[in-house]
Amino acid sequence: MKKSTLIILLAVVIILFIAPLVMYNGYGEDEGYFGGADGQAGEAIEETGYEPWFSSIWEPPSGEIESLLFALQAAIRGIDNRICIWLLERSV
Repeated sequence: MKKSTLIILLAVVIILFIAPLVMYNGYGEDEGYFGGADGQAGEAIEETGYEPWFSSIWEPPSGEIESLLFALQAAIRGIDNRICIWLLERSV
């Protein structure tokens, strides 16, 4: 690849990286930016008047613990998948 092509590609990547940061500088969730689809879905469900059938048995005391449990669940599943693949590779 030519040096000029690499420079152009690097410039494009830098522009694509910096443009959103410049465009949305100072905006936050209060203005509706960077709000996730989960929040929008929850609001849409609440607008319909839906009431849940049951409540949770236990809720984590904070969002950090909830994230930790989710990551732990994903890690356990990843290890489980790797063990299954390893066992299948051994049996062949």
